[in-house]
Amino acid sequence: MSTAADSDADYHSSDGSVMPDVLAKGREACYKARDAFYACVEKHADKRPTEIATMGLLYPADCKKSRANFVSNCRPTWVKHFDRQYCAKKRVQRLLDGDEDRRGPISLPQPYTFKQ
Repeated sequence: MSTAADSDADYHSSDGSVMPDVLAKGREACYKARDAFYACVEKHADKRPTEIATMGLLYPADCKKSRANFVSNCRPTWVKHFDRQYCAKKRVQRLLDGDEDRRGPISLPQPYTFKQ
């Protein structure tokens, strides 16, 4: 059974002050670092990914600095959440951009193809 004090523990430090990453400036810094990292990943998509992030995300070594900035500016749970979102988005995009024969309307067998 959780209480309001337990849920506030996520947003307050041990001395009772509000943790900086939940304030607007902290979130803005996190989002900027996140966007910079994923932009770097997209920019260097043609390079071989050698680094491992959370949720199975692989990224090129050229993005190590922006990844470190992203991790330092965001909570670990947020980083994991954003990595999961990015991977899901890429997976869907890969399915949509896949083989041309899988796209478009499905052709069902016509009645005349069956023997009567």
